Amino acid sequence: MKQTLKKPDQLACIPREIMLRSAMRRLENVDDEIRAGYNIIRKEHKTVTIFGSARTPEGHPDYEAARKAANRLAKEGYTIVTGGGRGIMEAANRGAIEAGGESIGFNIVLPHEQQLNPYTTKSLAFSHFSPRKIVMTLFADAYIYFPGGFGTLDELSEILTLIQTHKIQKAPVILMDNRGDDFWKPFDAFVRNVMLHEDKVISLGDEKLYTITNDTTRAVGIVKANQQYCNH
Repeated sequence: MKQTLKKPDQLACIPREIMLRSAMRRLENVDDEIRAGYNIIRKEHKTVTIFGSARTPEGHPDYEAARKAANRLAKEGYTIVTGGGRGIMEAANRGAIEAGGESIGFNIVLPHEQQLNPYTTKSLAFSHFSPRKIVMTLFADAYIYFPGGFGTLDELSEILTLIQTHKIQKAPVILMDNRGDDFWKPFDAFVRNVMLHEDKVISLGDEKLYTITNDTTRAVGIVKANQQYCNH
């Protein structure tokens, strides 16, 4: 029997279509997650979002620095917001709790890691990264980054892009490394030497969108100096 060849438009990859439909069904609750996060964050007058590795153990210089910074910020009336996981996120939430402050954890459901740490006064579990990142960056008074992996770098790049393109209110972006700035120095060199001077893919001044420091007192001072909202 002679077989009739199917036209190209009939050769759609059915497994891929099934995967796309499944993804769209999962994304139907994105708006609900954003609204739920917004209903938590809108009740806080001053917030600082702290990012960093979930793998940094207690006792590590970065862990203790995040704990100390969050503690001091909480005493100044700032609500500490993190991704709700272990490591740096736990340290920051813990520091806020120990100061008697508000401590929010916006957790993400992952298959192998990221359980909610026990140091939050309010929390919300997200199924998707995109609404979680939106809520974590809603009108924060400052963003503090400790050393971390791809997730931390992704969150840093997104905030710098949003500030660079004026899509969010400009706020301090502080890169902390309690070991002598070794973690962030290569990043800074790449931004300045390659992106700015060699390839010219960013504008003069973009290299100043962030501050690198290993001084907790300086970091807290930078946050306090940023009086951007009328409810301060």
